[in-house]
Amino acid sequence: MRGPHNIWRLIRTGATFERTGAMSVALDAVNAPARVRLAARVLGWPFAWLGYRGDPSLPPVTRAITALGPAYIKFGQILSTRPDVVGVELANQLTMLQDRLPPFPLATARQIIADELHQPVEATFDEFSEAVAAASIAQVHRARRIDNGQEVAVKVLRPGIERAFSQDIDAFHFAASMIETISPSSRRLRPRDVVLHFESVVNGELDLRLEAASASKFAENTKSDEGMRVPKPHWHLGARRVLTCDWAEGLPLGDVEALKAAGHDTEALGQRILQLFLSHALRDGFFHADMHQGNLKVAENGDIIIYDFGIMGEIDEYTRRVYAEILMGFIQRDYERVARVHFEAGYVPRDRDMNEFARALRAVGEPIFGADASRISMANLLAYLFEVTERFGMATRTELILLQRTMVVVEGVARSLDPQINMWQVARPVVESYIRDSIGPRAMARDLVRTAGVYARFAPLIPEFLERRMPALLRGEDAAPQPRKRRLDPASLLTGAAIALGAALIGVWIG
Repeated sequence: MRGPHNIWRLIRTGATFERTGAMSVALDAVNAPARVRLAARVLGWPFAWLGYRGDPSLPPVTRAITALGPAYIKFGQILSTRPDVVGVELANQLTMLQDRLPPFPLATARQIIADELHQPVEATFDEFSEAVAAASIAQVHRARRIDNGQEVAVKVLRPGIERAFSQDIDAFHFAASMIETISPSSRRLRPRDVVLHFESVVNGELDLRLEAASASKFAENTKSDEGMRVPKPHWHLGARRVLTCDWAEGLPLGDVEALKAAGHDTEALGQRILQLFLSHALRDGFFHADMHQGNLKVAENGDIIIYDFGIMGEIDEYTRRVYAEILMGFIQRDYERVARVHFEAGYVPRDRDMNEFARALRAVGEPIFGADASRISMANLLAYLFEVTERFGMATRTELILLQRTMVVVEGVARSLDPQINMWQVARPVVESYIRDSIGPRAMARDLVRTAGVYARFAPLIPEFLERRMPALLRGEDAAPQPRKRRLDPASLLTGAAIALGAALIGVWIG
């Protein structure tokens, strides 16, 4: 239950942050108001001796988070996707956060598998290794199916992890409520929503059937994409606490020297990573939201293997259409048009000045034209975009921030493979294809067909509906509550602009 009993957990957290030197770093990163700083110090400084020491070799915040355990490690990973909350610099540090937990015993893993699959491990696998990777929520074993000899990866949840996360998440909710109460200005960053998002992500990862579903959907969406591979789940060998999928054999994408030694073209790999991500986000609206080097391998034939589908991003078709308008506006350097679209859609509060907003967009877009794209930092551009967000009172929207953050991560991965990559030029064919397909004549024809289909399905109900509603409407009465008009969160500017930043430079090549 969320209540004062969580104060002890918060004290222990504050004490650990104080002892490791992370408190001031974290407070500065989120630009915490004076009252929040005071409350944090009160909960931390007097009790610093109670805090965990952590690993002194790590940066302060990473040191504190890893010392506090699995829930905090996972929360840090999620916060790495929220530079709007923790700042770009700290978000980049958290992206490098590694799970530094020892594996649980092999015998325990085997017992969990037996309980979940209702048969002993020996009846399912004729080979089953010690853990080859151990993370905050689960660990992975290499195994071989007894029925067909296929090598597979078996992911097993940590014992007792559900209860441990439940207790810590309860404390996170309590802390978020305290922050919003102490500092009303913090509500723009929606601390409670951040914790709710964290809770939803963790709940999804605590049910490995959902991760299997994400892997299956992602594989289906990308089955025609050349140069990539997705390990597919083995449904009959999975359950809530066990996930079995194809074994992914390959070199880690982060080991650039090994990739070169094996004869792989790292420049081509960098380009492919970027184009694949944009295709998944724009074309499919369903993308891997944790595409760091640890979740990517390169097969012997050069295919990029993508795995670990615990965190996925999703964007609906309507939102992607809005991005198309933003992209076109940036490509044409028509910032007044982009501003008008956002005001008409209600993204920006009506009491803000449209011309001032257009000037802010110009300040974001114009530096791109004529610049050396290989030296443009997406992280710096996003930092300025977040300033624009605050200035115009736009609230945040989690799935859109996920897209922005993943773009930064993918850029970093691509640059690690090719430091001179011009990400905007590489993105050009993908973005152009999306614009052509989403707002061109073919898209309009598809919309008309879909609209006609909807009318056809509901046509039998229209006469009865009109008979019931028309008399009240003619009398000027509101006989039924009106549906709330759909409005996208104002923060969609940011994600659209994040993509549009690439498209803006594309204008250099378009002409």
